[in-house]
Amino acid sequence: MNTRDQHHFTKGLDTSALPAVVDRAIWQAELDKLLVREKTHTRQGDAIAAARRLLPMVEVDPTIQLLGPHGPVTLLEVFEGRQQLIVYYHMWHLDQPASGQCEGCTFFNGQIRELSYLHSRDVTYATFCEGPYEESVRYRDFMDWDVPWYSVPDSADALLAGRGFGTLICYLRHGDRVFETYWTTGRGVEVMTPSYGLLDLTVYGRQETWEDSPAGWPQRWENNGDQFRTDERPTAQWSRLAAGRSDDLSTRAPHGGPNQQ
Repeated sequence: MNTRDQHHFTKGLDTSALPAVVDRAIWQAELDKLLVREKTHTRQGDAIAAARRLLPMVEVDPTIQLLGPHGPVTLLEVFEGRQQLIVYYHMWHLDQPASGQCEGCTFFNGQIRELSYLHSRDVTYATFCEGPYEESVRYRDFMDWDVPWYSVPDSADALLAGRGFGTLICYLRHGDRVFETYWTTGRGVEVMTPSYGLLDLTVYGRQETWEDSPAGWPQRWENNGDQFRTDERPTAQWSRLAAGRSDDLSTRAPHGGPNQQ
C-alpha cells in the first residue's frame, strides 16, 4: 500500500492510549480468567445453534423467478442441485454511482469469498440484489466478487414477506419443494464478516463509539454506516480503484469477465 492509499485508512487515528504493561506471568493470569468467559460464550453459541436446528420451517414457492446471468431462473434452480441455500439480500440504490451504493451490504457481502467449504456441506451461497441485473452485476465485477448474483426487484415482495434488504436467509430443498428455515438481519449478519471477529480480538476493537472501551481508546465511528465508509466511499472500493478497476456502472459500457477499464 503506498502512502496515498494508506492515508484513506489511517488518517485521524490516535493510538496514544495504551493498556497497562505487566510481566508475562501476570498477563497470562489475566488472559486465563478471560478464557473461562470465552469458553462459556462458545458453549452458549453452540446451544443456540442447536436450538436453531430444531426450529420449524415455512414453505416458499419454488417457482418464484429471479434474473441471473442467463436470464430468468426459479428459486429452485438457484440451489444448483444442492440441498441447502444461503442468500444475502443486497440493498441497491437505483441510479446511484458505485460510491453511493450501500456501504453496509458492501461490507458484509464482500467478505464471502471461498465457497468450497459450503459446497462440501451441500450448501449454495448466492446474492439476491435489489437492483436491476446489468447495473448491479457491474458493481459485483468492479468489487471483484465471484459469488452467484441474481436480481430480484420483481420478486422481492414474495421472497422477503415484509422484511427489508440487508437480510440473510437460509433455505432447505426437499425434492422440488423449498422451505425457509432461518433469517436474521442487523447484527445477526455479522457472522458473514471475519473482519469484525478479528477486530474484536485487538486492543482497540472496532473503534466504534458504542463499544465499552477505556477512556482514550480510539473510537472514530458512529454506528450509522460511517463505520463502513472512508472518504465518502465504501472502504473496500479504494483498493479496487488503486488497482485500476473502473467503477462505471453504466449498462452502456462493455461488460463481461473482469470489469472493463
